[in-house]
Amino acid sequence: MEKHLLSGNEAIARGAYQAGVRVCSAYPGTPSTEIFENLPKYKDSLYCEWAPNEKVAMEVAYGASMGGVRSLCAMKHVGVNVAADPMFTAAYNGVSGGFVIISADDPSMHSSQNEQDNRHYARAAKIALVEPADSQECCDFLKEAYEISEKFDTPVIFRTTTRVSHSKSLVTFKEREEVEAKPYEKNVAKFVCTPANAVAHRPLVEERLKKLAEYGKTSCLNRVEMKGSKIGVVTASIAYEYAKDAFPEDTSFLKLGLTYPLPIDLIRDFASKVEKLYIVEELDGFMEEQIKAAGIDCVGKDLIGNMYELNPQLVKERVFGVKPETKDVGVKAVSRPPALCPGCPHRGFYYVMSKNKNVIVTGDIGCYTLGAAPPLSAVDTCVCMGGGFTAGMGISKALEAVGRTDKKVFGVVGDSTFFHSGMTGAAEIIYNRGRMIPVVLDNSITGMTGHQDNPGSGYTLQGDIAEAIRIEDVLKSFGYQNIIIVDPQDLKAMQKAVDDALASEVPAAIITRRPCLLIKRIKHDVGKCAVDREKCIGCKKCLSVGCPAVMMKDGKSYIDPNQCVGCTVCAQVCPVGAITRKEN
Repeated sequence: MEKHLLSGNEAIARGAYQAGVRVCSAYPGTPSTEIFENLPKYKDSLYCEWAPNEKVAMEVAYGASMGGVRSLCAMKHVGVNVAADPMFTAAYNGVSGGFVIISADDPSMHSSQNEQDNRHYARAAKIALVEPADSQECCDFLKEAYEISEKFDTPVIFRTTTRVSHSKSLVTFKEREEVEAKPYEKNVAKFVCTPANAVAHRPLVEERLKKLAEYGKTSCLNRVEMKGSKIGVVTASIAYEYAKDAFPEDTSFLKLGLTYPLPIDLIRDFASKVEKLYIVEELDGFMEEQIKAAGIDCVGKDLIGNMYELNPQLVKERVFGVKPETKDVGVKAVSRPPALCPGCPHRGFYYVMSKNKNVIVTGDIGCYTLGAAPPLSAVDTCVCMGGGFTAGMGISKALEAVGRTDKKVFGVVGDSTFFHSGMTGAAEIIYNRGRMIPVVLDNSITGMTGHQDNPGSGYTLQGDIAEAIRIEDVLKSFGYQNIIIVDPQDLKAMQKAVDDALASEVPAAIITRRPCLLIKRIKHDVGKCAVDREKCIGCKKCLSVGCPAVMMKDGKSYIDPNQCVGCTVCAQVCPVGAITRKEN
């Protein structure tokens, strides 16, 4: 059959199609995002959507399962924290149609604020855990995950990592299996999670784990590769690929795809056939701890460590002491920290805030987190999505408690984050009379994860036109009486908005509104700024806006025409008028 080169995320989308999935809901988050970006190609067979946040996505997908069809939700690892409430309840209630939860973990935190190991969620929730190692397994294992879900009446966590999600390998396609929907029937005892029903479900959960462990002995997801009796390796996910490269040719492997509950009897039998057993896994010693607790002698984290991504060289070095050969080429890579794009609408806001020394800016997760970096250095905190408002509220209350009136807090979220978890924070501020200014940086898209639509953008994941929710209408309905909407690239207007908000005697909020320049469906007025080198005095004031297009050349300011988009923020800060904009 024809083979296709797919990333793990693309393969999961294909796997959902082949498995007969009908309803899919997610919130975008790297490294999971591309799964749902590839689902609309199958929209004739399934429904897919961007939900406002991960909890909503989990509940929509679980609702579809209760409605009798196979369903899918997806999120990055920290998104599971947001969605944990319905997931733990679904674990007790069980399913009707198969229900799979994608958790895309991010070892080494390439785009995340922590590297939590979400295998622990499977153990805490007492549900099945499936882990693919390559793109073919991403496609094939997903169908098996639905079989497990329906056979054992359980949600299934389908855990990937950044390398599994983004690495490409060959995938053989199969035809879609149309799975007959189960007729919806009211079942209060099963799906109404009262304490009495939960108490009745509790022993069933334990019994289910025993049956899953027994199933793991013969599951097609777990396989033994016997090549020798000297060394044996128990491994899973991308760590299997690393171990295959690092260990000698005569090493035997127990490659697990169903990693919770662990098939301890299968592992014990495998261990009895080798002289030395290694456990190779990324991040925590999730499998190793359970294997040792079962009395099976093995070696793992003492050698390999429990932080950051592995790779074949690291495994070989840490297990066998073989260091890779390196050659000093005499050239050091230039440090290139991430920066706001040229023309980014957030730049003007953060520049103005950096000049107001009597404010604290509580930031949030998104492109605008980069406002913390020099030279803007405008952001004081960043915790999690929505925390720009709520952490700001806590700081403002702390300042109020100790009589500090010299500082005012500006809490920041983006437009997508406002719908994700900012609305509750906005309600918190006004309900509990917060002495702070909520600010929504509206760039008309979910920017950081690659331009996904949200409830304010006017489009759905499937490309349909949708009702665009107006942020100002939401804030007004909450009781904000002074809502200031401003173009953040107009620095004078931006400063006036800040001053007006600070002086307001009624609850005030700011919305900075300018579309991200990278939105393809919007026609942008793009020009170029240039420096009159005769006028330039080399003061470097223009560098303070932190635009990658602006630099110094021969002691004078220079603007790279290949990067400049003519936003004029640098021109507005030039004290001698040496920078002007030229139309295309």
